[in-house]
Amino acid sequence: MEVKIQAIHFDATEKLQEFIEKKVAKFGKFSEEIRKVEVSLKVVKPETSMNKEASIKVLASTGEFFAEKVCDTFEEAVDVCLDALVRQISKYKEKQRSH
Repeated sequence: MEVKIQAIHFDATEKLQEFIEKKVAKFGKFSEEIRKVEVSLKVVKPETSMNKEASIKVLASTGEFFAEKVCDTFEEAVDVCLDALVRQISKYKEKQRSH
């Protein structure tokens, strides 16, 4: 599984990149169909506290899934996105099984 991390208008720390890679690797075990995960990070409103946006696109053999969240930290935003993606993929799998 390929992982691409893009930080927009700032340099992501090595610690943040390692956090994301570890979370995405764990997420990748959820579904064998996942081929690529693209993570984009940006600060949306520097003057506010809830300003860290994470966008995660998952390319799988079964389709494309996407989640975008704004939180207080990038770590929290990534976690919330991955939780949303797990729900999306689970619903998709359930729908496929029922057809």
